Amino acid sequence: MTEFITQALLPTAHGEFDIHVFEHKGQEHLVLVKGLVDGQFPENADVLSRVHSECLTGDGLFSLRCDCGPQLEFALKAMGEAEHALLIYLRQEGRGIGLTEKIKAYQLQDQGEDTFDANVSLGHAPDNRSYDMLADVLGHFAVQNMRLMTNNPDKIEAIVKAGINITERIPLKVGHNPHNQAYLQTKLDKFKHL
Repeated sequence: MTEFITQALLPTAHGEFDIHVFEHKGQEHLVLVKGLVDGQFPENADVLSRVHSECLTGDGLFSLRCDCGPQLEFALKAMGEAEHALLIYLRQEGRGIGLTEKIKAYQLQDQGEDTFDANVSLGHAPDNRSYDMLADVLGHFAVQNMRLMTNNPDKIEAIVKAGINITERIPLKVGHNPHNQAYLQTKLDKFKHL
């Protein structure tokens, strides 16, 4: 069960949003929204959307090992320019294995493993994230149609399963650098990203 907790205004460098907190299975998740009318999106709104999993090293520390920070920044900038926009920020660090395990996976990657195999070596699924709260959150805001910023087919599947019409998939082609080429190739080859 996903429970709405609270909301407030959040001015950012990319525009002013409303920030909402939801709790799901004891974990807090954030949702930034723009363009609500009486707490919901208008019926005909085509909501520019991003589902983003927490990445402290990329989002907060600007790590070059991944493309998470640049993807988040791209999404926020695009949302700031949109009439109706939504960012679901899921607190599932390191593909759902947590911060400490993620740093252990980094150590294995430093020794030659890729991100997929490092998680498996630590006894985790390659990707342990869950998107089962999306239907509740999208229903809370009455989202019916969205333009989705993603390369991840699992997110697309979860949103379609929630009954949302994806009118457009916007690929994210940002954050490529010499430090994350193997990481990005693994996302293509083993995680089947688009």
